[in-house]
Amino acid sequence: MEYSPIFHNLHVVSPSHVKNKLLVFCIMLSLWLYMIYCCVGYCSTMPSVMVSSAGKYKEHSDLEHENDSDFDSQDHSLGASRDLLNNENDLESRGEEWIEIRSEERSLDDNAMSNFFNESESKKLPQAIIIGVKKGGTRALLEFLRVHPDIRAVGAEPHFFDRNYDKGLEWYRDLMPMSLEGQITMEKTPSYFVTKEVPARIYTMSKDTKLIVVVRDPVTRVISDYTQTRSKKPDIPSFQALTFKNMSAGLIDTAWSAVQIGMYAKHLERWLRYFPMEQLLFVSGERLISDPAGEMARVQEFLGLRRVVTDEHFHFNPTKGFPCLKRPEGNSKPHCLGKTKGRTHPNIHPDIVQRLRDFYRPFNRKFYQMTGHNFGWD
Repeated sequence: MEYSPIFHNLHVVSPSHVKNKLLVFCIMLSLWLYMIYCCVGYCSTMPSVMVSSAGKYKEHSDLEHENDSDFDSQDHSLGASRDLLNNENDLESRGEEWIEIRSEERSLDDNAMSNFFNESESKKLPQAIIIGVKKGGTRALLEFLRVHPDIRAVGAEPHFFDRNYDKGLEWYRDLMPMSLEGQITMEKTPSYFVTKEVPARIYTMSKDTKLIVVVRDPVTRVISDYTQTRSKKPDIPSFQALTFKNMSAGLIDTAWSAVQIGMYAKHLERWLRYFPMEQLLFVSGERLISDPAGEMARVQEFLGLRRVVTDEHFHFNPTKGFPCLKRPEGNSKPHCLGKTKGRTHPNIHPDIVQRLRDFYRPFNRKFYQMTGHNFGWD
């Protein structure tokens, strides 16, 4: 038999060598499949196409910039969202403008972004409180302040430090609105100023709390207080009967809470045991009506705020007798406080008014001396 080199070569190829080649081939195939998988995953993150209600297309990357501007607008409108002048939901109208075609992954990314912005807000204990006084103009001041974008205030009176203190600070914090870093959280409860336990309790919460007191001519204030009570309870005794212990002797009944509130110097003494005068601001209730922008300038400076609320935000309503809020731009209708504000006072005999003025005069003078400001009530 002749020798054949071909058969000889076939004969020397070992089975193990073939297996090695097959293994290399499998590895290369796996690598190619992996590369294809990676390319598909990368492509799914590329900008997708968006369609508007008018049928025009946009890349998703363009919409991301629009979403960013929406978030910025949301931050800037935090003040406006609760602004009494804001009657339009701009975010909702913008949300209907686009019909989005997006992948599940993109939706998850947007949710994560939304959560990020939500987490940047938090509920904080108030850094400033309007502590008084009842029928002094506290509601007007609060609504004027809420126009400012750096103020976040709870609308209802919490009465935490006088009626709900046993519920704890976390309960109190939960009542507060969400706020961003740099915004001031506020609340107002006028009865705080005249409640003995409140100064110590606020000091325990934070000794740095800024305190605002809206004060008003105590004679006018007590008549306004009576007017409000009579509107709810028409069968109460007359103003004269509640004011005097003995009319003929001219003795004022200081047990009546409406009379007590106007003794401002007596209440202020308690607050000064815990807080320096620099942490208290006394706002004139009369000037809040006659010159709201001027008083608001003082309040904004006291709170360390830029001056945003100015003359352009106010319109005097001659029917109600006090200023209403309006937008600085445009011709929108001014917003006034509710119908319970600006009630017509009953006619009080001049002799009763004079006796009340005589009673309050020493308290007023002491109050002027303590605050360094003459409010001109005498």
